[in-house]
Amino acid sequence: MNKIANRKVICDVLMEHAATDKDIVVLCSDSRGSASLTPFFEAYPAQAVEVGIAEQDLVGISAGLAHCGKKPYAASPASFVSTRSYEQAKIDCAYSNTNVKLIGISGGISYGALGMSHHSAQDIAAMCAIPNMRVYLPSDRFQTRCLTEALLKDEKPAYIRVGRNPVEDVYSETDCQFEMDRATKIGEGTDVTIIACGEMVKPAVDAAKVLNEEGISAGVLDMFCLKPFDREAVINAAKHSKAIVTVEEHSPFGGLGAMTAQAVSAECPKKVLEIALPDSPVITGTSQEVFDYYGMNAEGIAKKAREALR
Repeated sequence: MNKIANRKVICDVLMEHAATDKDIVVLCSDSRGSASLTPFFEAYPAQAVEVGIAEQDLVGISAGLAHCGKKPYAASPASFVSTRSYEQAKIDCAYSNTNVKLIGISGGISYGALGMSHHSAQDIAAMCAIPNMRVYLPSDRFQTRCLTEALLKDEKPAYIRVGRNPVEDVYSETDCQFEMDRATKIGEGTDVTIIACGEMVKPAVDAAKVLNEEGISAGVLDMFCLKPFDREAVINAAKHSKAIVTVEEHSPFGGLGAMTAQAVSAECPKKVLEIALPDSPVITGTSQEVFDYYGMNAEGIAKKAREALR
């Protein structure tokens, strides 16, 4: 079982590059421990900024540093950076197409028992609605590394959401298919295609395995890039499958399911069923307990896929 969280991978990659690129700056809002960025602060204190519990300042200062030629990576809980500093993300970063990378840590329902105040179930919809803002939800540590490396090479704003806990590997060190802004196909299904993002990709892969063993041809699309949205991959999946199932750790409004249904209905009408968090405060529990309760696990996804084929 993997014990390396995606947030730690981001820190590792930034530390590797910060040794030779002094323009890389990491900023936190009293969250360096939660973001696994303490090692960066200790190794590169001159390239680290702690703003305290002030998410609006976090984003505004990051934008200012970017305008000075720096490459800021601003980390804060996803529930706060996507809401408290929404205007700064929209105006200071996206409106001027400024090179700020916003890292939403402990995304989705990672904080578990802390409840709705600490859950980020609306961030995909909110951030995707901002012009010039890209939105990414990497599925495992290997894809997180590829994504972080790729983002270091461009100068455009982006929002990256990662969870709090380590997730099971979807890929491997020697086999991690990755193309920036293109969904990753993990098998092709002629009966059903499961489209998932973030931590939901691994249970989607497990569900596809169960379905294939039952004689149901199931494939998976890892839609780590919510914006730009790989519409072509979705349409292609719909053309070659009888039905689509989407899975996301997000509200049922404005996220992966909504974007998928919009694309499919316009160009290749097929049944699209979605699995998402409810439109209400979620139950109290660990991430896995919450996922199990709402059918956001391999068993629940496989059940929804069978339903889609009726």
